[in-house]
Amino acid sequence: MSYDVRGSYFESCNCEAICPCRMVGDVRGGRSTYGVCFGVLSWLIEEGRVGDVDVTGLAAALAIRYEDDEPGSPWTFVLHVDARGSDEQRVALESLFLGKVEGGHVAMLPWVRKTSMLVDVRVSSIELTLDGRGHHLHVGEAIDLRATRPFETEDRVACGIPGYESAGTELYADEFTVDDDPFRWQLSGNCAFASDFAYASA
Repeated sequence: MSYDVRGSYFESCNCEAICPCRMVGDVRGGRSTYGVCFGVLSWLIEEGRVGDVDVTGLAAALAIRYEDDEPGSPWTFVLHVDARGSDEQRVALESLFLGKVEGGHVAMLPWVRKTSMLVDVRVSSIELTLDGRGHHLHVGEAIDLRATRPFETEDRVACGIPGYESAGTELYADEFTVDDDPFRWQLSGNCAFASDFAYASA
């Protein structure tokens, strides 16, 4: 199944800013701050299709956890797909973010290329706002993430999930609350990151 999607990306995890997995300047990152990483990744598709299905305007989010020292560092994750989509559109989002598509950048995402554990696919209301007043992600009753304070640096900062070619903004999370079985935490002052993304078939 071919795909071509682009839009806005927003994430946060329990690491300290700048998250050690980022590329800072020309130096790629490594281990997480504490050896165990848990967080949320999210995408707002501003224009795109998966196969013949138009998914423009829809969003998806991943709640995740992994340990650096577990062999293969497999990800455990929950995928949320946008409740505003039709059944066909939600299946298309699931196919995209679970890697059931043709190569390209999606094939390199860590939970796709590694042996990982999908806990569930959940249909949720997803609101992702990225503007001059800050960045806010709200996923049903499960996830609330807000970040308004940029990390001050003159270095170029990028993340492998949207792609290292897309420089972004490192932030501090103001509020990061997750109650999304089996994941539960409440954080503030940890890292967050926002950028553009563009994924397409090879």
